[in-house]
Amino acid sequence: MLGIDLAQRAEQAGLNASAPPQEKLIEGWLIRLSPGKAKRSRCINALAAGSLPLDELLARCQAAFAAANLPLYVRVTPYSQPADLDERLAAKGWPASDAADVMVLAALPSTAELPAGQILHTLDAPGYAQLVGHLRGSSAAEISAHAERMQASPVPYQGFALWAGGALLACGQFAREGGIVGLFDIFTPPEQRGQGHAFNLCRRLLHIAGTEGAREAYLQVGSDNPVAQRVYARLGFSFAYRYHYRSPATATATANTAA
Repeated sequence: MLGIDLAQRAEQAGLNASAPPQEKLIEGWLIRLSPGKAKRSRCINALAAGSLPLDELLARCQAAFAAANLPLYVRVTPYSQPADLDERLAAKGWPASDAADVMVLAALPSTAELPAGQILHTLDAPGYAQLVGHLRGSSAAEISAHAERMQASPVPYQGFALWAGGALLACGQFAREGGIVGLFDIFTPPEQRGQGHAFNLCRRLLHIAGTEGAREAYLQVGSDNPVAQRVYARLGFSFAYRYHYRSPATATATANTAA
């Protein structure tokens, strides 16, 4: 059975690795205000219950998000405070969205050779943000914010692109903090999917991180992405916990659609 300590280390490491320059604490809640695409860099992480009533705390956070011209999102995890936060936000009519599973790996591969003809190239933060942003259809502003966040991260990122015969097979990056490493932004071009490229890339990245001192790993994957989950399960990752977001913006959009 998965030890709770590894799940908690994964949560803390994920918070550290996703820190944007635009963040601050409000009554023990960590608010992040990056204009990037990833919700984890533009949301509230409710790390402590604080002393303010919930509505007042949410109002203070809402003012910060409005000033940044961003919709307010609360990331809800098993560690969120107060402990009944999810139920209280649901009672406000804020629906849950964008559920993701955190998966963990207790031991990294000792070897991971790439198939013949495949070459792994390293990329700096701007280069990787440009590559994966183009593949995902991100805007110029989102790509710029992604690069900014990685360059300013307290946990260094290393980006990689897997090539063969002049074709991009897959790309991904990792952020290592001491003995734990996180895989981020793994992407396979549509025409290359189903051929094991993401598996080969991730295995190689985990091995590289292991040579640098990592002993265990984590990642975040959409709860509605069984294909990626199967790839990570083949690598040995197992489910640790699930998180999701709640937002008044989602509730308003749902109401407008219904109308």
